[in-house]
Amino acid sequence: MDWKYRWKNRYRPSRDEAVKNPHLLDETQFENDHDRKLAEETARKHLGVPAPTLDEDQSILPHAASLNESL
Repeated sequence: MDWKYRWKNRYRPSRDEAVKNPHLLDETQFENDHDRKLAEETARKHLGVPAPTLDEDQSILPHAASLNESL
């Protein structure tokens, strides 16, 4: 399969790099943000990396009650 987009930093990232980096492709090749997002999703599929989720910044652990709150 031929890849039609330019990778950021001019090389194909490893899977570990792709998971950590929110942008895998060179941003100058896109005219708008929507096209870039679609291409980023395709690039993640191409590398076999899961797409980021909307709640990935939220903690999965329950939060402890603060000291100021009464029981």
